[in-house]
Amino acid sequence: METAKRFGLIGRNISYSFSKKFFEEKFMHLNLKNHSYSLFDLKEVEEVEKLLTDPEIVGLNVTIPYKEKIIPFLDELTEEAEKMGAVNCIRIKDGKKTGYNTDAFGFEKTLLLHKENFHQKALVLGNGGAAKAIRYVLDKNGIPYQTVARNTNLSFEILTEKTVAEHQIIIQCTPVGTFPEVENCLPFPFGGLTEKHLVIDLIYNPSTTLFLKKAAEKGAKTVNGYYMLEQQAEKAWEIWNF
Repeated sequence: METAKRFGLIGRNISYSFSKKFFEEKFMHLNLKNHSYSLFDLKEVEEVEKLLTDPEIVGLNVTIPYKEKIIPFLDELTEEAEKMGAVNCIRIKDGKKTGYNTDAFGFEKTLLLHKENFHQKALVLGNGGAAKAIRYVLDKNGIPYQTVARNTNLSFEILTEKTVAEHQIIIQCTPVGTFPEVENCLPFPFGGLTEKHLVIDLIYNPSTTLFLKKAAEKGAKTVNGYYMLEQQAEKAWEIWNF
């Protein structure tokens, strides 16, 4: 009998996750009866040590809040993941734990699908692990941006409608508004948005966040994180199987 292969998602409060259903359906379609996918809801990142020594675990996804904190527990990072300083995919082969970032791959596909020529400058809302992948993609595509967060020069308190109007791409990278906290929304000057704006919220549950609803009311083109998630999951599957 073929050896069991275990995969899973590392995060906190991840019962809502898309990944388990996505990969279980994939295993079923490919008739991989020896494959399983689990949710590893960790209170502290240190709990990952035990997981990483399980001989059956060959691949892991990583989500909030561990994309940066996981790095010291790995043996090596790909060049991309190292540049971003964030990991959302781990491959374990022959005991070696390698960190990858497939968020960048998924986001770039999403961005290029929707971007128009007049989408020249971006605002990145948030400064966590996901935002690092977003900034990497913007740099790669030559799109100037500013980051809006508590710990950056441009905070939400001083963000104006004028600044929003000057940045035609808005990327919401925080977990604010994720299920079940669907009534929550970032403090944002929505009055600066127009029909020339592209607003991407990386959240996929709910499919339309309060942030996207308010952006759509101003005529902006709105996109959620589902396609990005699907693309990065496919990329993770490719990484685990090469």
